Amino acid sequence: MKLLFLLCCSMVYCMGNAQLYQLAVNVTDPRHNPVPDAQLRIADHKTHVVTDAGGTGLFKELLPGTYYLHVFREGYQPFTKKIAITTHDRSIVVTLQPEAGLLQEVQVNNTTARQRKNQEQLNLEIIKSDFIQKNLGGSLLQSLERLPGVKTISIGSGQSKPLLRGLGFNRVAVIDGYIKHEGQQWGADHGLEIDQFAVEELEILKGAASFAYGSDAIAGAINIKHPVPPAPRSLGGNVNLIGKTNNALYGGSLELHGRTQKWFGTGRITFQDYADYRVPADSLYVYDYPVQLYRHHLRNTAGRELNGHLTTGYISGRFKSVFDITNIYNKSGFFANAHGLEPRNVNTAIHDADSRDILMPYQQVNHFKLINRSHFMIHHHVITMAAGYQNNHRREYNHYVTHGYMPAVYPDTMTIPVNLERAFRKNTYSLNAKDMIAFGNHELEFGFNSEIQKNTINGWSFLVPAFDQKSIGVFIYDKIHLTDRTLLHGALRYDHTGIRIHDYTDWFPSPVAENGDTSAIHISRAGNTNRDFNSITGSIGINHNRKHLSLKANIGKSYRVPIAKELAANGVNYHYFSYEKGNAALDPEASYQIDASAVLDQNRWQVQLSPFFNYFPNYIYLNPTPDHDYLYGAGNQVFEYRQSRVMRYGAELQITYRLLKNLSAEFLGEYLYSRQLSGNKKGYTLPFSPAPTALMNLTFQPIKTAPFHQTYFSVDYRLSAPQNNIVPPEKKTKGFTVLNIQAGTRFIIGKQQARLSLQLQNAFNTRYMVHTSFYRLIGLPEPGRNLILSLKIPFNFLNHKEQ
Repeated sequence: MKLLFLLCCSMVYCMGNAQLYQLAVNVTDPRHNPVPDAQLRIADHKTHVVTDAGGTGLFKELLPGTYYLHVFREGYQPFTKKIAITTHDRSIVVTLQPEAGLLQEVQVNNTTARQRKNQEQLNLEIIKSDFIQKNLGGSLLQSLERLPGVKTISIGSGQSKPLLRGLGFNRVAVIDGYIKHEGQQWGADHGLEIDQFAVEELEILKGAASFAYGSDAIAGAINIKHPVPPAPRSLGGNVNLIGKTNNALYGGSLELHGRTQKWFGTGRITFQDYADYRVPADSLYVYDYPVQLYRHHLRNTAGRELNGHLTTGYISGRFKSVFDITNIYNKSGFFANAHGLEPRNVNTAIHDADSRDILMPYQQVNHFKLINRSHFMIHHHVITMAAGYQNNHRREYNHYVTHGYMPAVYPDTMTIPVNLERAFRKNTYSLNAKDMIAFGNHELEFGFNSEIQKNTINGWSFLVPAFDQKSIGVFIYDKIHLTDRTLLHGALRYDHTGIRIHDYTDWFPSPVAENGDTSAIHISRAGNTNRDFNSITGSIGINHNRKHLSLKANIGKSYRVPIAKELAANGVNYHYFSYEKGNAALDPEASYQIDASAVLDQNRWQVQLSPFFNYFPNYIYLNPTPDHDYLYGAGNQVFEYRQSRVMRYGAELQITYRLLKNLSAEFLGEYLYSRQLSGNKKGYTLPFSPAPTALMNLTFQPIKTAPFHQTYFSVDYRLSAPQNNIVPPEKKTKGFTVLNIQAGTRFIIGKQQARLSLQLQNAFNTRYMVHTSFYRLIGLPEPGRNLILSLKIPFNFLNHKEQ
């Protein structure tokens, strides 16, 4: 007993005299400004501290050992570092990187972007507003086409859909403020309703991202980040002006913002008006019928756009809530000779009288969006919740044209307007939430995504029936810091989707012969269909980062639910010159993929190689049949949705070399190979497969250009190989070369820094066709020479530094 008493006394003495140490953490932003109210936590330590006004937090009474320090602050990326406490107090400096918007002036390849890419599981491109302004196209997606692995399916000068590594439509998810953007993704002629002037940063995830964003992200995701709120006690804004010569576009965007200490608000309005765009051709063939183009104008492709944004929110140290209201409106004409069933019956005199008017056929698209995002920091948890409502209303107007047994004269008893050919209205309700917690060497995320869609149709023509769809998915994702240089990623997700397709019958009777008798009935185009889909997906990946070398690899499974058009379409697709029939028995599309990336970053060199491989056991595609529908399809070829095994592989290569201090060269290349392994098209590729391309760039940045600065002169020389690997009825596409020239500078107006950008696209007015262009089917070349001038002028009425 005496011995035990002495042993306990010794233990108490030793514990009471064990040396304890302090850890002081000084948190700054990249400009070395202190970051107050940042939460600091050491895994397995029972307390956490918050940095003071000087950006400093202090941990006391730490035993010697190795710890993981986690730092969180709203508006900045989470930070984790391994800390060793040995025989003395320590003091360290942590530099947080902004999430978005705080550093609008930085370049795409800066340290912030590189660190973010090194931490990400998939191949990631981070795009800033500077890049968009420098490469401004007719739409946001066209502005991104310079990037390898990113292409668009375009119709006209302002409508385009994203293609990531050759896959598009409902295989690419667009995320806007943590809510999936829901428009009419299924149609190539429906543009993405996003105002490119309102985008300050976006991320492009190439490769299957279903585990993070659900069904539609089987090819990747475009994640649009909302701007960081303005600085406290500030009031200002900016003006964007733009002009283009090819389609005589003029427009502008005005943004205003203001903030007290904790409340803020921003507003933006954007307007653009453009005329028919011009191509380097004076004629083309539609249905083998020659069409003459008046002064190279593609008649009736003019349009106008009016967008509004309103954001307001509240920010405190541990809580942030933001409301976004957005309305995007677009009215644009369809190329009159390539829409409908009678391209010969186009009144060219009326269309050619004015290049700015919008006549029939045309479309009106209005997309309204209301989103709330809230962030909470509770103890060791960072919780994000987002709720959204979207209304997408798309209407196509055209002169009444009879199909089959439609009455020759439109009945005056019809409630559908005589010129409303088709209309689609989609209401979407979304609720998403996730919780992120860091412990030990883990960064764990778990949450759910849910969505309800209600779709109605209208118009005297039919293609896709009305439907309702409900989906919910739960996921868990863990990022494990194996060492300071090595990360291990693991993700698991379960999804359930139910779709209810409503029946549709013709509004007019058709004679049907049965058992020797002929009767007039209303033919059913789509029956009631209920389908439920369940899927489990997951992935595992690893990152290894050294000083000049970064490696990553990822393997996983993703999936996609068939959409209503694939299940139940039954009508003419005017824009694809086909009669399409759905297949109600389609299974969910699955994909098994391997992605890898290697980045070498030396003083003058940066080389990145990103290979990938996909295997689809049941890829959904539109298969052409030998049949033609001469009754309701006016002789168009019949296409049916089918599934087959598909293999795809390819790679992107980016090389940047700094020749001199103010002169750099760049090479961007991409290659994709697809092959169907079963079905009627066994041995063929997939439709709209991009041809191998390469882009060579030379950029000169003079050092002394006062009063101008950050001046650049840049030349892009794009080469595209011929695309002979096609699937009928596609046509082969010849190779081409195109030269683009860019220049830009910054200068001071008052006390503000204005940015001026100039582009000369297709400098030699080259006639060429892109294989992924929607109008490639009728042999229409890409737009001709185009000079683009854009100017951005910021202004401040009140700045927090002046307080």
